[in-house]
Amino acid sequence: MTAGDTIAPNEIRLWPDGAPGALGQRAQDTPTLTPFLPETSKRNGASMVVLPGGSYSGLAVHEGKGYAEWLASQGIAAYVLKYRLGSNGYRHPVMINDAARALRMVRAFAKRDGLDPARVGIIGSSAGGHLASTLLTHFDGGKSDSTDPFERESSRPDLGVLCYPVISLGEFAHAGSRKNLLGDNPAPELLQNLSNQFQVTKDTPPTFIWHTVADKTVPVENSLMFAAALRQAGVPFSLHIYETGAHGLGLGGTRGQAPPWAAQLLYWLGERKFIK
Repeated sequence: MTAGDTIAPNEIRLWPDGAPGALGQRAQDTPTLTPFLPETSKRNGASMVVLPGGSYSGLAVHEGKGYAEWLASQGIAAYVLKYRLGSNGYRHPVMINDAARALRMVRAFAKRDGLDPARVGIIGSSAGGHLASTLLTHFDGGKSDSTDPFERESSRPDLGVLCYPVISLGEFAHAGSRKNLLGDNPAPELLQNLSNQFQVTKDTPPTFIWHTVADKTVPVENSLMFAAALRQAGVPFSLHIYETGAHGLGLGGTRGQAPPWAAQLLYWLGERKFIK
């Protein structure tokens, strides 16, 4: 095995005996969670699953580790999901299965570690935002009779955070993400089912969304449509649209100055009593 085929010691395999539908046994076939935990004295009881972007063909470190380190500094137990990718031969529903499994595991970890299993959120950027919005609209309550303790947990996030997300797979889709997720000729009903603005219901979790009008990669209409659907369904949300800023800014730094979404997210998390 090459260095790229290894699993780091701190990575937690979602399925220790091999992931369902795996195409091999390499690192790219092995979805994992990497924990970034706050100091015990700083923990506020909340947890977050972090879904990096990358067009379903890669995983952006600044939207994974970068977010997780920041969340941990705020007292939130963060877990970065390495989900399987279209560039490695995977297609839907593998990605949403990985995300759902991760959410179940983090909820179980919260119970184990004395954190609050009713404060488990999800944050995703770009294509990771599409995956997050898919879980926000395609969750289940778990299987109470499963012999796997993780599968007994609900996959419903208690809230979601969407950063310049891909939402639609139709008119305003990011073509690369759609192709990597579904292939060249997806069925119309699948495009509809995974255009997540159409899947919002009153049971969709509260959601924080931010985007920029200047985004030339994923049009701002994606966020506007999802927010409109949340509004129509009566789901609480906080929408932040900034005029300037390129796609993929994350928390800023070397990629340029980011809008003040992080501070506004903390305010909203406090409003929601997600952090205390």
